[in-house]
Amino acid sequence: MKRQKIKQKVTETSYEKPKDTKRAIVSFITLLNEDKIPVIITILTNIVSTLLFAIIPWISAIVIDDVIAIMQDASIVNKWSTIQATILLPIISILIIALINFLLVYYQEFQMARIGETVTLSLRKKLTDKMTKLPLKFYDNHQVGELLSKATSDVDKISEVIITGFNQFVYSALIIILGIAILFMINIKMAFLVFAILLIGSLLTGFISSWNQKLFHNNMMTLSTLSNSTEETLAGNLVVKSFGKEVDFIEKMDKHIDAQFKANQRSQFINFSIYPAIRFVNQIAFILAAFLGGQYAIEGLITVGLVQAFLQYVVQISEPISNASYIVNAFQGALVAIERIDTILDLKEDTIYPNLKKLDKQPQGEITFSNVSFGYQKDKPLMKNVSFEAKPHQMIAIVGPTGAGKTTLVNLLMHFYEIDSGQIRFDGININQLSREDLRQCFGMVLQDTWLFKGTVADNIAYGKANATRKDIIEAAKIAQCDSFIRKLPQGYDTIISSDDGIVSQGEQQLLTIARAVLADPKVMILDEATSSIDTKTEQDIQTAIAKVMKGRTSFVIAHRLSTIKNADLILVMNHGDIIEKGTHDSLLNKQSFYAKLYQTQFS
Repeated sequence: MKRQKIKQKVTETSYEKPKDTKRAIVSFITLLNEDKIPVIITILTNIVSTLLFAIIPWISAIVIDDVIAIMQDASIVNKWSTIQATILLPIISILIIALINFLLVYYQEFQMARIGETVTLSLRKKLTDKMTKLPLKFYDNHQVGELLSKATSDVDKISEVIITGFNQFVYSALIIILGIAILFMINIKMAFLVFAILLIGSLLTGFISSWNQKLFHNNMMTLSTLSNSTEETLAGNLVVKSFGKEVDFIEKMDKHIDAQFKANQRSQFINFSIYPAIRFVNQIAFILAAFLGGQYAIEGLITVGLVQAFLQYVVQISEPISNASYIVNAFQGALVAIERIDTILDLKEDTIYPNLKKLDKQPQGEITFSNVSFGYQKDKPLMKNVSFEAKPHQMIAIVGPTGAGKTTLVNLLMHFYEIDSGQIRFDGININQLSREDLRQCFGMVLQDTWLFKGTVADNIAYGKANATRKDIIEAAKIAQCDSFIRKLPQGYDTIISSDDGIVSQGEQQLLTIARAVLADPKVMILDEATSSIDTKTEQDIQTAIAKVMKGRTSFVIAHRLSTIKNADLILVMNHGDIIEKGTHDSLLNKQSFYAKLYQTQFS
């Protein structure tokens, strides 16, 4: 039963090997060391239970030889009474051993299940903590699906091996060593023959296991392709129907389904054919041992009891030997998972500078860029010596073509990235001398890409201010022009929504994020294409609301619609990462500027 569990877990792993096995093993031991005492006790109980299990065939051998001796002793008159007296203590001993063994194994399984879940909890907490401390640059280079896989599948893989494989590994190692030693002690010739056959079975298992993993890997690849194709097509169902591509979709899916069917069929066939093949090899070893043992017993070279014990020890070690490759592969899969998780845990976190300062309780919102240079890659600078000053309560508009660096500038201001040179100051303090938490509490952001978590409308609006009252939430919603449509929802402000459920439109989601920023009452407001998903009429209404929101605050507005920033106190025109022009709307229009060309192109 344990062998079947291990086999199942191995076939669920991909065909991978750890790059640094030694380091991965150290990490695995370190994980177990977090619950050191229970692990040590579990190993000790496993040793005891394995020894007790190995004693039973030897006790049986003694009893059988004693009974045979009684039957052959002509001087004993009442043989049955003598036999009963002889076997009573061994039977009681075997029953006691079986009971103790049951309790010990139960304890081992319980403890390893608990330890496995403890490891899962520990790893997920470490990953969660780590991911909140990693710089934004990390998320630019990693897909969400990859991170989710490490936080779920990889962690589960480690836990499963601890729960189902650790006890089996200790038991298998002990019973193989102990069993082989006893076999050689009973009869060297028989032991060599049986060991050779079982070794062949083990090598056969390893070969088939390796083959099966390759087939399983191919099966997973075809399944992934099928899943991706299905998700892609269903998500674009409207486009498929619009262009009349239903037949093409069916043909494409049929190919993927057939490929997955064939790959899965091959994988399952090999998977379920392994056990009968290995069992056949083990039976050959058993039959040959029984044949030779019977012959040696007839010749008087070995007792019948020892033959029986020999055969039981063959059974005891045959499965662990054959199962060795499965156990190794299971641990190998866990080591790969540990290595993948360690690549996250070993990453450099956001730089924490010493001697941090505190902002005033009432920050002014004055922001200065002084000769700031930055590049996402060190050898490819994006910004070079960018300088400007945003005075308190000013509206700063940032314009330029796509890829000009507008959002990058805001990200630097929020200290999402480390600049290469220069200084960014908030109220005269270098932002490197402020904690990121204190700095970011001064900002409110409304992004082009909206994000709502699954929860009530009220909770989504109050995301940045957990202690907000319902009156505060409604007031923020009114300012953001979303109170009216909220009240039309099934449960009003208590309606459960999310970004993907379709209850609120994209434009309404944008309004809710504006309400969220309004309620947080930040000193600096950042609007990154905040009206991109809003129709023209709603945009006109919300411009008034935004004007109210920005009043008394420093604000940065990134906009493609230049009509929305005519009243900006300062317009920063960006291109290729640098600020190429500065000024007001009128001053930039009155000269042959890049901004003037953009404006004329937009309204020609």
